[in-house]
Amino acid sequence: MIYLDNSATTKPHPSVLKSFQQVSESFFANPSSIHQLGGEAEKLLFKAKEQAAELLHVNTNEIIFTSGGTEGNNMAIKGIAFEHQARGKHIITSQIEHPSVMEACMALEKLGFTITYLPVDEKGVISIEDLKHAIQNDTILISIMHVNNEIGSIQPIEEIGEIAKKHPKLFFHVDHVQGVGKVPLKLNNCGIDLCTISGHKIHGLKGTGILYVNNRTKLFPLFHGGSQEQAIRSGTENLAGSVAIVKALRLIKERHANERSNLAEVHRYLREELQHIDGIIINTPEKPAAPHIINFSVPGLKPEVIIHMLGEKKIFISTKSACSSKQKDESRILAACGLSKERTISALRISLSYDTTRKEIEAFVQELESAVNQLKEVME
Repeated sequence: MIYLDNSATTKPHPSVLKSFQQVSESFFANPSSIHQLGGEAEKLLFKAKEQAAELLHVNTNEIIFTSGGTEGNNMAIKGIAFEHQARGKHIITSQIEHPSVMEACMALEKLGFTITYLPVDEKGVISIEDLKHAIQNDTILISIMHVNNEIGSIQPIEEIGEIAKKHPKLFFHVDHVQGVGKVPLKLNNCGIDLCTISGHKIHGLKGTGILYVNNRTKLFPLFHGGSQEQAIRSGTENLAGSVAIVKALRLIKERHANERSNLAEVHRYLREELQHIDGIIINTPEKPAAPHIINFSVPGLKPEVIIHMLGEKKIFISTKSACSSKQKDESRILAACGLSKERTISALRISLSYDTTRKEIEAFVQELESAVNQLKEVME
């Protein structure tokens, strides 16, 4: 099997699975219980928070454990909107955000909020000047993703953070789900107030995540109840999941430190090989782009047919975001980049991990070229 759909989800690391099982067996008590077993669970939860904060270089009380990217994004966007709506109802985002950001913003529009959806250039990057001009007196939030999940473009988060610093009345949220462990992002003292991380994108488990909320930021909670997670996210804590995502975060950071040049090399080789296949057009920009995503189009051919042909060879790739890939329409992201219809409806995405080898890419390229040629012959 050759798995090249790591932006949709990653294979859990064995040690992450082991830590989840050990905690589930030995620390099954409710951290809110006042007996000794509950106290032990609470200590472990606090230790997990300390470790997460250390890995992200933030304060312990700025870590909120969540169920993943969708919850984290909704918690950040709606939490700011509902808490600060008396001061303003204007939010700025981009046209190429993840569905969990786009749909959250569209839902807020129905409640009377005004959303500015910034356009992107052909590389999938917003204009800093557009952002500056979009900020109004009643702007309460900027929400911009770090790495795009379909084409891998990288937004100028540092520059946006500097602009946000000049407007202390607004908050800046970053969806960092695709960037963690591949494209570094500084959180402390850089203008970022909220940051979303998901466990299953970094060889952790589905249903685990982290939302960084800096100390100056107040959110209206989406869940009300027992006031867990500093009353931002009520509900009995997923202790085993929290320990597991911290383990995954530690491992992915170690792999980035030690193996990022290997990943970049595999990415470079893949890009070069794709350029040699007749009929393929690469949509992912050379720069600025993440080292694990390549999006390309095969105009005239249906992407789902290619996916199924490769799947029969035990090679797995995807089309768009896994959260929208079953909708048979064009890629909203590529359309926002101004690409032609024939490219936006024929796009495929390859997403690598640190486990991906050059040998696997060689096999994939060979099978892809064979599939493309075979389909062209049928159509002639």
